[in-house]
Amino acid sequence: MNLGTLFSGPDMASILMPEWILILGITAMIIVPNLGNATFRLPIPNTSIRIPYLLGGKRFSFTGDPRLPSAIAAFTLFASFITALLSQMIDSGVGVAEACISMTGAVNECAISDNYILRVDPFSRMMEMIFTAALLIAVIANMDRLPATSHKRLQLEVQEDPVAENRRLAKLLNNRRQVDFSLLVLMVALGMSTVALSTNLFSLFVGLELASMASYVLVSFHKETKIGPEAGVKYFIVGSVAGAVGLYGISMLYIWNGDLSIYGTGGLAEKWASEGPNGMAIIGLAMMLVAFGFKVSAVPFHFAAPDAYAGASGPVAGVLSTASKAMGFVALMRVLFGVTLGDGGNEWTILIGAVAAITMTWGNIAALGSKNPKRMLAYSSIAHAGYILAGIAAIGALGPGAGSELIATAIIFHLAVLVTFKIGAFLVVSLLECEGRGHEISHFHGLARRDPMIAIPMMIFMLALAGVPPLSGFLSKLMMVSGIISSTVGDVSGATLSDAFGSLSWVFWLAILIFINSAISIFYYLRICVVMFFEETDRSPRMSRAPMIRIAIMLCTMGAVVLGFGVLADVLAIAASDAAAALFS
Repeated sequence: MNLGTLFSGPDMASILMPEWILILGITAMIIVPNLGNATFRLPIPNTSIRIPYLLGGKRFSFTGDPRLPSAIAAFTLFASFITALLSQMIDSGVGVAEACISMTGAVNECAISDNYILRVDPFSRMMEMIFTAALLIAVIANMDRLPATSHKRLQLEVQEDPVAENRRLAKLLNNRRQVDFSLLVLMVALGMSTVALSTNLFSLFVGLELASMASYVLVSFHKETKIGPEAGVKYFIVGSVAGAVGLYGISMLYIWNGDLSIYGTGGLAEKWASEGPNGMAIIGLAMMLVAFGFKVSAVPFHFAAPDAYAGASGPVAGVLSTASKAMGFVALMRVLFGVTLGDGGNEWTILIGAVAAITMTWGNIAALGSKNPKRMLAYSSIAHAGYILAGIAAIGALGPGAGSELIATAIIFHLAVLVTFKIGAFLVVSLLECEGRGHEISHFHGLARRDPMIAIPMMIFMLALAGVPPLSGFLSKLMMVSGIISSTVGDVSGATLSDAFGSLSWVFWLAILIFINSAISIFYYLRICVVMFFEETDRSPRMSRAPMIRIAIMLCTMGAVVLGFGVLADVLAIAASDAAAALFS
């Protein structure tokens, strides 16, 4: 595919409309904030005629507005979200429900025998909407984390008072810094969208690394802090090593098959099913699982995650725990389900099950002893990765069928609702970070007295993470556990107790382990609620106004509540079911 084929006709434009909007937003982010009154003089003797060329010089008032970059990014992400949504609606006139793009750039209906590089279907569009929604919330909240002021009023010397020093550091951030942040966010969105659409390992890896490279910079973006640069460097080093291992695995799969297409004639899935994998293919797949394990923060590839979450700003940490994690699971499901699920042996199933058990247990145990709220939420995110890996292991054990689609529906639903309460919790921490606090649980003492409109949403987020009904976190866990149990128990009527237990699949015990770990997690989630409502504080009752962070928190609160029951929960569950069906089609 060359660049010209992307402009080949209206079909290509409509199918890739969300991605084109992201590309246009990136272009606007580069050009618009640099518009100014720059001119150049015509090289004509004895004349001073100057022609404006706008790029450079003193910026115009609207292009120098510190709110402009965030506004461009927010509008771009919102427009991409809406077009992705409309592309899956009947008679929308925007895009199509399902289409495939081949290596030559031709747009066709998806067929089993065809090789293609990108696939637009309910699954890819659903994941794109999850990515853009998470990034949109982060951009809205970050408007209050990157303030701007005139350089003439800056104090250049370090202040002894910590509060004054934090205020001085905040004023160092100007409009140019906001352009960088918003541009990186849009690059992350474009990379994640590429991963969602990819059905070829090469394009999938390019999208994965495009999003990852921008994420490494976002983690250390607040370089004025002590832990930000260190966290970014750790995340970059570990992520680069994991990416290199994954790329080496892809090269081994290419040597084995000669084609990196997942589906179609001569694709990886066809050869895996017809001839079976040899040692090189299995080692290549295992190396790819290392890269994906880092992206989803699965044990033992999770070591950089707590430091990255603690060093990043609250909105960025929220993106890492939701959109970035969902991107890793998309890649994992594309490869494992697309290539190996029809094999019947599924060598990776027991391995993924063991990793799931260790990941959810270790995440919850580590969170119990964590004194830093962001690190606690990081370990909580690791535990949630274990829950999802348990569902993936169950699908691998069951193979294609109604049971697998039910569990996949639960996984997609969980990734969607996780955006609301996980990002919401990090945004509350971000609001405290505006005061130079938020890195200790003691900073939450008396929060209900200081600002009940923030403490109540934080309590809702904690209860949703713990899986307390009727919030959306409960519904997502219930769907996953019930899907695993109903698919593995079967009919045991008339059997003795010992026979019934003996006939159970090992995957059944993963569902029991999810129950146990959810019970363990209640302790550290409720600990935040207890200190907010029952501990005293000597802090001033007035918190930072930060209106955009508060708006984002309210949006997340409404999502955590209304997606747990009612009409919107049903709509999301149906959309997740359609996405799961497309994943297995």
